[in-house]
Amino acid sequence: MEKIFQIIAAIPIFEGLSEEELQKIRHIAVDKFYGKGRTIFLEGDDGDGFYVVADGKVKIFKVSMDGKEQILHIYGPGHPFGEVPVFSGRKFPANAQTLVKSHLLFFPRPAFIDLISKNPSLSLNMLAMLSMRLRQFTVQVENLSLKEVPGRLASYLLYLSNEQDSEFRVSLPVSKGQLASLLGTIPETLSRILAKMSGKQLIQVEGSDIHLRDLMGLEALAENGKL
Repeated sequence: MEKIFQIIAAIPIFEGLSEEELQKIRHIAVDKFYGKGRTIFLEGDDGDGFYVVADGKVKIFKVSMDGKEQILHIYGPGHPFGEVPVFSGRKFPANAQTLVKSHLLFFPRPAFIDLISKNPSLSLNMLAMLSMRLRQFTVQVENLSLKEVPGRLASYLLYLSNEQDSEFRVSLPVSKGQLASLLGTIPETLSRILAKMSGKQLIQVEGSDIHLRDLMGLEALAENGKL
């Protein structure tokens, strides 16, 4: 119980709230447990609430008409997802599935809207979170449409370096196949690019760990997109 409360308190949208307010948020949260590879919701399902990852890992993805999967986001502990439909009153715009055994907190829309109406600070935090998500989508669209795959990969590695607070080594949070989907390419192409980047002394790959050997070179690659 204490661990869950700490997770809720650390979520950006709940930042700055009092302990009493956080207790109210914990009170409306519904614990949900999923095995690996379980569907949380499908694109087109009613947006009846949003989720926070308490433990585990979740992927958000869309599937094209020909069955190709495009991963949009991968979220670990502390990250909310599915919150946009809660405020728009619309359906979920993508699919969500667990990558590993996961514990999620579900916040039903009616109870959360009622809580927000009584707490202006929470409303402002939610607006800030939604604005951040919009910026993330803008960057992702730019990467997928304007940059070539090497530039996308370099950008992602630099993003992981910042997120993991590790300047010279990052750990991939997903398999290389899932990373390929996240970058809008196929595993074979990703493997070739990783080999080329290693050959140019930009990185060194050791399983799921990647050593960043030339940060300036990676930044240049992220900018121009070509090896």
